[in-house]
Amino acid sequence: MTATLTVEKEKLEKPPLELHYLGDRVLRQPAKRIAKVDESVRKLAKEMLQTMYSSNGIGLAAPQVGVNKQLIVIDCEPDKEENQPLILINPQITRWGKELCVVEEGCLSIPNVFLEVTRPQAIEVTFKDENGRPQKLQVTGLLSRVIQHELDHLNGVMFVDRVDNALALTEALKKQGFSVQSVKPVA
Repeated sequence: MTATLTVEKEKLEKPPLELHYLGDRVLRQPAKRIAKVDESVRKLAKEMLQTMYSSNGIGLAAPQVGVNKQLIVIDCEPDKEENQPLILINPQITRWGKELCVVEEGCLSIPNVFLEVTRPQAIEVTFKDENGRPQKLQVTGLLSRVIQHELDHLNGVMFVDRVDNALALTEALKKQGFSVQSVKPVA
């Protein structure tokens, strides 16, 4: 599967989109499905990739840049020029693996906060690519985790909502000037 969108993997002085941070209401709204994959969606994906690379991220969801749409961009190897980014439109996890793993996560919308989160090791995800073609991927490891993390954003969930260690969570957020009241634990 090759992406047709090409974006320079460079850090721009002024990225095209502005990141929103924990506490901003836009991050808590469920994103709307994209009815038609057209040039405006591809332009948004390209700008999201430019913003993600400029911010040293490996994944970015549209709500993080204030756009209420089901669009995710991912590049787990931003240092490798030949590695193509993934663009997921209207992604849905159709299967979760039974094996769970705990890994430290971070988020561009909560800078400098890194905490352990438990997630399934493997998933199956369906989505449309940047040309509107249906796709299905079975993934494990880092890519699985990034897709789950970004898909949470489309549902108004942030990784801190999934952190079990309340003490570490409180300390990390306070240290970076974020309010613990902005966390909405998921059941």
